[in-house]
Amino acid sequence: MKELTLVVASKNYSSWSLRPYLALAHTGQPFREVVVPLGQADTAANIAKYSPSGRVPALQHGELVIWDSLAICEYLAEQFPQAKLWPQDTAARALARSVTAEMHSSFTHLRNHMSMNLRARLPGEGRAPGVSEDIARITSLWKECRSRFGQGGPFLFGAFSIADAFYAPVVTRFVTYDVALDAECAAYRDAVLALPAMKAWTEAALHEPPVARYEKK
Repeated sequence: MKELTLVVASKNYSSWSLRPYLALAHTGQPFREVVVPLGQADTAANIAKYSPSGRVPALQHGELVIWDSLAICEYLAEQFPQAKLWPQDTAARALARSVTAEMHSSFTHLRNHMSMNLRARLPGEGRAPGVSEDIARITSLWKECRSRFGQGGPFLFGAFSIADAFYAPVVTRFVTYDVALDAECAAYRDAVLALPAMKAWTEAALHEPPVARYEKK
């Protein structure tokens, strides 16, 4: 078996890194982690050792390098089909890919004003124009996925999928900024937070030193 190495940025702040970490953990495959701390003088140089794009996350599988969180997750789904990282039903899989792609490319107001910070508690902050609309769209997607395909488990499509990995950073933002959720969305939030891999990531994040440039002033 070729060795799997996942290169990520600081766990407290890197939403892009969290997504493939959860997907890779779900496969059950052993893997090595390399964490590149953000905000250091040598951060860019250290990332360049692993990623041709100069960004993380990046996955090394033997001699192969895959970068970008969605590309990594798609690769994992292909390499480890037994993990069922996408729903098996055609319609559910199409919706899962759609909501994942929307998360990958959209919600810029939420990203800009409610940045990921697992250590912080910032109730009431980040409520800039456009953020409430992003939150409403996200929660409506959660409810649609759950109502149509979520009967078999606590996640968006019942069982854990790449879609859940992609919305996990949003779940952490909703905790950090104390975003009020109805019972259905709160239950989904709690299911994601209860994932063993999510707990392990959070525990590691809480032991990282803070980086001033990524902390709210």
